[in-house]
Amino acid sequence: MTGRRYDESDVRSRPNPRGSRPRTKQRPEHAEAQPALITQVDRGRYTLLVLPETPQEQVIVAMKARELGRERLVCGDRVEVVGDTTGRPGSLARIVRLTERRTLLRRTADDTDPVERVIVANADQLVIVTALADPEPRTRMIDRCVVAAYDAGMSALLCLTKADLADPAELVAMYQPIGVEVVVTSRAEGVGEVLGLDEVRSHLVGRTSVLVGHSGVGKSTLVNALVPRAERATGVVNLVTGRGRHTSSSAVALRLPAHDGWVIDTPGVRSFGLAHVQVDSLLAAFGDLAEVADRECPRGCTHAADAPDCALDAWVLQGEDPTTTAAREARVDSMRRLLTARNGADTP
Repeated sequence: MTGRRYDESDVRSRPNPRGSRPRTKQRPEHAEAQPALITQVDRGRYTLLVLPETPQEQVIVAMKARELGRERLVCGDRVEVVGDTTGRPGSLARIVRLTERRTLLRRTADDTDPVERVIVANADQLVIVTALADPEPRTRMIDRCVVAAYDAGMSALLCLTKADLADPAELVAMYQPIGVEVVVTSRAEGVGEVLGLDEVRSHLVGRTSVLVGHSGVGKSTLVNALVPRAERATGVVNLVTGRGRHTSSSAVALRLPAHDGWVIDTPGVRSFGLAHVQVDSLLAAFGDLAEVADRECPRGCTHAADAPDCALDAWVLQGEDPTTTAAREARVDSMRRLLTARNGADTP
C-alpha cells in the first residue's frame, strides 16, 4: 500500500479490436453450393450422395455449418453443400442449407414427452415390419406406426415376416380395412432364403420407403435380401424376454438394385409415442369419416366410442343395406382403435 490516490489520468482504455468491427447478420449466399442427399448420420458426420441421380454423383462426408444452428439433419434430408466434394479420403464438405421437407416421420419417447424425435425425412412410405411369431406381434405398436405415418403424410405398408411360423390371416383382416397394404414373407426351410420378396419389391419401386419395427422381427434380414450388398447386421430374439437385440445402430438409406427406389433401415424401436399427433390429422387419413365429422359432429367432439352425439354413429346406421352398414361400422371401429392408440390408453 503506497497511499497513492488514483484519478482519471490513470485510466488506460484498451478497446477490443474485434469489438470495433460492425456486426452483420448477412450470411454468404453460397451460390456454388451443390445438392446432396443425406444417407447416414454418425456422431456429427454426415454421409451424403452429392449430385444424386446424375452421372457426377459422388459419396462424400460432410459436417453441418454453424449457420444452420440447432437444426437437426436426418437421413433422407435434401441439403446443399460447399467445400471439398471430391470424396477423396480425408476430405470434408460443409452442409450450408436444408431444403424444404416433403414429409417428416417423428415419434416421442412416450405419450407425455413433449420432445419430438425425428426419424427420417422425405420418405413416401412407412413399412411396418412385424414378425408373426418369435417375437409375437404387438398390434398396438402397429397401430401407433400407422398413426405416425398418416400424420406425416405417408402411406403405410405392413410387412408380416416369419409366416412359416404362424398364420397371417388375422392381422391381414385387421389392417386392410383402414387402407394399410399388407405383404407377407416367410423363410425357406434349411436355406435361409426369404420368400415373398417379389411382392415386397412391387410396393417399393420408385419410392423412398422407411422400415420400422421391433428388434428381432427380421427387418435387417429383409433389407439384406432386398439390397444384397447392404450387409446389415442381423440378430436373434432373447429367449427370456421375447424381445430382439438391437443390431442396427443408425438409420441408413440404401438404393435398391437398378436404381428404382430407396429403402431406409432404422434401428429397432421399443416404443412409439404419439404426443405430437393431433386428432384432426389422424381423422384426415379417413377422408369419408373426416367429411362427416366436420359437417355434423358438435364442436369439441372427440369421436371416441363414448363421445355423446358423435355423428359417426348415426352415419353407420344410415347404410343402405346390411353389408354397407357392416363395412361402415368396421371402418369407424378401425379409426377409433387408432384414436385410442394415439391417446395412449393402451401400452405400446
